[in-house]
Amino acid sequence: MNRIPSVSLRGGADADAAAPPDPAALARWARAFCVIRFDLERGQLVEACFPPDALSAPGGGLDRLVAFSSFPDSMSHHLPRHRSSVHDSLFSFRVPDPSSTHRAFLYGFVFNRQRQDERLPRGGEQKSVVILSHAPYSSLFRLLLQILGPLCFDVGHSALAMVASHVAAWPAPAPGRPMELPIGSAALRVHLPPAVDDPGPPPALLPANPSVPYGLFHDADLFAAFRGLLLHLWTLWELMLVGEPVLVVAPSPAQCSEAVAGLVSLVAPLLYSVDFRPYFTIHDPDFARLNALAEGEVFPPMVLGVTNLFFLKSLKSIPNVVSVGSPNPNSTRVLPVGGQPLGNGTNGTPGKLKLDKLAINKFSPTSLLNSIKLRREGPLSLMTEHKEALWSTYAPTTKPDTSVLNRLIDGGVSPRIEESMSVVNNEILRRHFLELTTNFLAPFGPYLRTTTPSEGSSPFVDPPLLPPFHADEFVNGLAARGPGKFLSKRMRSNWLDLYRRFLEGPNFMPWFRQRRAAAEQEQQRLWRQARMNIDIEKLTSKMSELERIDSFNAVERYLLREMENSERGSADSIAACQKLKGDLQAAFSVLPKDMQQLLLSNPKRAVLLQGSQEKALGPNGIVIHTSL
Repeated sequence: MNRIPSVSLRGGADADAAAPPDPAALARWARAFCVIRFDLERGQLVEACFPPDALSAPGGGLDRLVAFSSFPDSMSHHLPRHRSSVHDSLFSFRVPDPSSTHRAFLYGFVFNRQRQDERLPRGGEQKSVVILSHAPYSSLFRLLLQILGPLCFDVGHSALAMVASHVAAWPAPAPGRPMELPIGSAALRVHLPPAVDDPGPPPALLPANPSVPYGLFHDADLFAAFRGLLLHLWTLWELMLVGEPVLVVAPSPAQCSEAVAGLVSLVAPLLYSVDFRPYFTIHDPDFARLNALAEGEVFPPMVLGVTNLFFLKSLKSIPNVVSVGSPNPNSTRVLPVGGQPLGNGTNGTPGKLKLDKLAINKFSPTSLLNSIKLRREGPLSLMTEHKEALWSTYAPTTKPDTSVLNRLIDGGVSPRIEESMSVVNNEILRRHFLELTTNFLAPFGPYLRTTTPSEGSSPFVDPPLLPPFHADEFVNGLAARGPGKFLSKRMRSNWLDLYRRFLEGPNFMPWFRQRRAAAEQEQQRLWRQARMNIDIEKLTSKMSELERIDSFNAVERYLLREMENSERGSADSIAACQKLKGDLQAAFSVLPKDMQQLLLSNPKRAVLLQGSQEKALGPNGIVIHTSL
């Protein structure tokens, strides 16, 4: 990645004199803003942090963990061999939060600057500017880093407090919605991803706008990260879907973190419940546990992005290894033998990607021998030469969709055109995998389907329970019905095995429970709305005497429930109480006199009925108070 242009913040002197940001308001967005320096004698050091004590978390070790995660494993030897040069890069990491009592994580977003200068000790230096947050808002924090990073190198550590003041002034995050967040003279326009506990759209519905994020890391450059492995994307989609452990190897933190983010985004709108680390180092507290796994012991479900080839030996039990990226940080392009672009563009003009240029799509004795050699050598072949490849024992069910690949555009030789074409290609790929995941989840729809009261029926009864789910019954029923038209064209005959793996994997139950809870909540809302809209007098006019008594008891039960909610200050519940008190009186008025007398013998009920009649009216007859 080339040097990132900076955006100046106006009014720096005013910012210095401004009041310090509200810690609670700042914490809604970020935990800390840091500058970390690599010291030749002492290693990684936190040079500045705002708030000053943000990394002093209970449990300790957070400052060290963040510091070690904020630098490449070594000074890049791919920098231009000039007397003096600067290389900036953006990457991210995810680490356990030592201050959390449950398994929570912190996301780090890094602006790293490597400066090569033969006049400096060891020929160079490097620093990182880090934003640490509990929220995976990559699209926002990448933009913010492009302001904060260069600003820290221009004006010093005061930039941390300056930017923190702007962030603290932002409104609270609105997950799943677009926001415009002012920062100095600029405004960051972002669409935040849905909240982690948001189950996403119903599985039977394909989102109409694929540009709206329906999962994490919607901004990941999927095409650039996996350009040399496009035909393997469907296998990688399955590995992520069923929660298989995956090791992602890349030459740089920027490339491996982008690839891991792209993998997580592949399965949207499915909630991805597997632990993932965009940039994993040997200093991570979980490394010791993973390194101690005995031979033959099953590797836990994790996705690890690494640049240190030591992991190929220490984590050799991981069954799926994918290597991505190019050793040249200024290019992620894949050129076949002869140095010609993959596309048919000439003179730097864009053209269609030619699938016959991809070796795994075209049979030849040479490609067959290379494939056998690659499999035989395994991932350890990366120790001598980096190459883009996938090593896996997993047998995929889904076939690559060549109609999707044929729509992809190659940008030719122009980096500017290639960047714009990458946006188009990402849209094509993201739309396809969003559709693929949605269709895969569609068979679970009947277990998540809500109901509303039928015409003329009473909403003053408990809504029916959602259908019970049993995995064996689901699989048997699915085997009889088939996978549906969309999937049947894209999956092999063993498609049912993919559903079995998904049901047994770590992603299914957390997603299904969230979808189930959301469906139950939506059903309660629909029935509550039906009770607000019902004409109680019209409803009871067609009832028998016994049904009217049951309706009175049901209205009373729901009224008491709403009264409990209204005590907590819910505006909806206060309005619902007004409606239900009127309904209670209407239901009471059609009961036989002897039944009315019997009901009034209960003092609490008598007060409730009396309160439903004593209404103080304001202007225009609007109820402003109801006594009980």
